[in-house]
Amino acid sequence: MEKTEAIIIRQVDFSETSRVVTFYTHEFGKVPLLAKGAKRLKGPFESGLDLLSVCDIVFIRKSSGSLGILTESRLKKRFQNTHQELIRLYGGYYLAELLDGLNEEFDPHPGLYKAALQALVRLDDEASLPRLAIILFELALLREIGHLPNFETCLKCERSTQEGAPFAYWVSQGGLLCRRCQTRDYENNRIGLEAVRWLRQLSEPEAIEPERLDEKVLREMNNVTTSAVSYDLGRRPKTLRYLQTLSR
Repeated sequence: MEKTEAIIIRQVDFSETSRVVTFYTHEFGKVPLLAKGAKRLKGPFESGLDLLSVCDIVFIRKSSGSLGILTESRLKKRFQNTHQELIRLYGGYYLAELLDGLNEEFDPHPGLYKAALQALVRLDDEASLPRLAIILFELALLREIGHLPNFETCLKCERSTQEGAPFAYWVSQGGLLCRRCQTRDYENNRIGLEAVRWLRQLSEPEAIEPERLDEKVLREMNNVTTSAVSYDLGRRPKTLRYLQTLSR
């Protein structure tokens, strides 16, 4: 028997009465569990299995590698999107898709769990910029899985990114190229000095969220972070197109 705090990131029907629910947990990382009776109106989990909800769960972990069994789920906080903004709702779905797609089962990252909780709080906060909340989470995710791009120097000549502009993002190598090292192929990937500066600052653990950012800077930062997570995922996240449509 194991007990931990968790975020619900995915649900799939298993039978007429049961579901497989995937949790992202503080102690164990990603954990898929069979929730028997979860589809019943008066099931054993008392409606505590909504997507993006934060729960205290108890489960039986199978040593043979088979699916574990969820025995208890007690709701702590529900992601409500009280402001009814679609960009915040799809931002939460995007967060869940990345947690599911870019993490192995039973590979704990307490720092990433904390970043996911902070992202959900930001998305639920009317005073917070939803696009910035998503960017902060993407940077934390890339840092935790060891694929954070290099925002400090040019990948070719090692020139500091604190001087000269515009830079371009080299997706496959995970870093930036200064203007002297770019070819025409990178014209569509160029980003300004201010966007690079904020990417560098916000990549640090415990980074402080700025109250406001220029729309152009947000867009340039977003292009870098979504390109990075899409490359690591091996495809564009399904929820990304909805986010980009709403952002436009």
